Amino acid sequence: MKNRKDGIRVKNLSGINSLIPHLKPSRADSDVYINMKIDVSELVKYYEKLRSKKETKDITYFHIFCSAMGMVIYNRPLLNRFIINKKFYDRKHVSISFVAKKEFTDDSEETLNLVKIDKDDNLFSLGKKLIHTVEEVRNQNTNSADDLVTLIGKMPKFVKSFIMAIVRFGDNHDLLPSFLTENLIYYSSVLVSNLGSINCGAIYHNLTDFGTNSILITIGEIKDEPVVIDGKIEIRKMCELGANLDERIADGFYFVKSLKLFEHILKNPELLENKSNTKIDF
Repeated sequence: MKNRKDGIRVKNLSGINSLIPHLKPSRADSDVYINMKIDVSELVKYYEKLRSKKETKDITYFHIFCSAMGMVIYNRPLLNRFIINKKFYDRKHVSISFVAKKEFTDDSEETLNLVKIDKDDNLFSLGKKLIHTVEEVRNQNTNSADDLVTLIGKMPKFVKSFIMAIVRFGDNHDLLPSFLTENLIYYSSVLVSNLGSINCGAIYHNLTDFGTNSILITIGEIKDEPVVIDGKIEIRKMCELGANLDERIADGFYFVKSLKLFEHILKNPELLENKSNTKIDF
């Protein structure tokens, strides 16, 4: 059983699991959408405490959400699985990807970014990685993925179609060089869109059949909302979350329990100061 550069081939699949990619060969047609609202009141308090200290004042909500996602994946490894060319693989690394604009303007360029989350990373070390990545974007530096996309995008239509057919073949058969895929958002454990930063709610966004990404999460803005607690109405800080998942990599129970773990971490944000691979019982 042949492994890929980015994944280890899954062995001993059940009969039904081995048939699923043949019954549902497309990732884009196999995605399920889950929407949930999370009480982040404790998270907001924790965030404000971090912002009041000089050494942690640069930590953002985006860093916190990404760190929580990394911790969930280390605790729920099936989330780091992907299917390509009708074969199951366990990803070799945990990674977060996102699209960043160089400036908040309509015509500003976008860059594709991927950051690996090591098992020893915590909120603070991952925060530094993300800050460094964004600083590179702000300094107008590009990466190999951006350069490739820009080059192909400027070519005539018939040339683009031919090149993309070759790229798709290489994608399916693990023939693309690592320097082209290491920064592509479609080769990450989770693709994240922080819509709260532009005062938008969580939206539905489909997965793609290119690459190996099996999970896409959108994070909405944090709002004050009335919530009934013990029969009384309280105003709490609430955040909407939208998750798209390739339903072929795990069952619904596994997904729901994983989202509950994500919620548990956000309600107990001090957990993020531990290593990403810290086992969490809840």
